[in-house]
Amino acid sequence: MARVSQEHLDARRRQILDGAASCFARNGFHATSMQDVLKETDLSAGAVYRYFRGKDELIAAIVTEVLDTVRDILERAVRESPPPTPDVLVPRALAWMREQRPATLDDGEWMFPRLMIQVWTETTRSPELAAVLGDGYQKVRTTWGKIAESYQAAGLMPADTDTDAVARAMIALVQGFAAQMALFGGISEQTLGEGLRALMTMRRPGQRP
Repeated sequence: MARVSQEHLDARRRQILDGAASCFARNGFHATSMQDVLKETDLSAGAVYRYFRGKDELIAAIVTEVLDTVRDILERAVRESPPPTPDVLVPRALAWMREQRPATLDDGEWMFPRLMIQVWTETTRSPELAAVLGDGYQKVRTTWGKIAESYQAAGLMPADTDTDAVARAMIALVQGFAAQMALFGGISEQTLGEGLRALMTMRRPGQRP
């Protein structure tokens, strides 16, 4: 019997994760059954269960993969000197995520923000998923802190800035963007960048230009 190549195994795993993500984003975690995933991927139960034992493992794998991708994007920015300012970096990171995860829902909206909402909801019910998300969040937060430190080193941010506070604020910004897009639509990465750019030009009363 011919051996199955690693490339084939990776492609099959990708097919399963993408199909499951579409189901979760469209119908929610609890309303999605493994039968729905089989139908979405057009695979047999044996083919899917070879990789994942159930929905919990599927969503944990999706979360881990997404957060690793986000961290990789930010790590690239850390290596730039100086790193791009938030009004450039955040839209660029979101655009890159859209390229990596381009799937859309039936209404044409980008699937990824809706999936994020479903993950957050399930995290409040599942300690196991909360642990996975918490670990990934900490890694992303640490990377954002490195970016803030690079801003300090480049003279773009005061030396006494609380870099962890900056990291938390930037994560909150992206989460808010995802929530707006998932719930209301009508917002783009470019709009977010323009808003950030305007906020960055603000001065305190009496402060000279």
